[in-house]
Amino acid sequence: MEDFKKQMLTEHLADLRSCFIYSFIATGIGFALSYGFIKQIGNWFFKPLYEVLPEQTNLIFISYQEAFFFI
Repeated sequence: MEDFKKQMLTEHLADLRSCFIYSFIATGIGFALSYGFIKQIGNWFFKPLYEVLPEQTNLIFISYQEAFFFI
């Protein structure tokens, strides 16, 4: 705890910057990995809806942006 209090402001900002960089890299990797499994993730989200839909019916989006939220 003593070392933490003795750091100068620029050292604190450098630590903050490195934390931000690691966070952005981890978030980017997470997005890239999840994008590879987008179909499986979408099917997992829609599985309960498909189970309650009547036979011979389809899922329809009535506006363009609705499809981007789920597919």
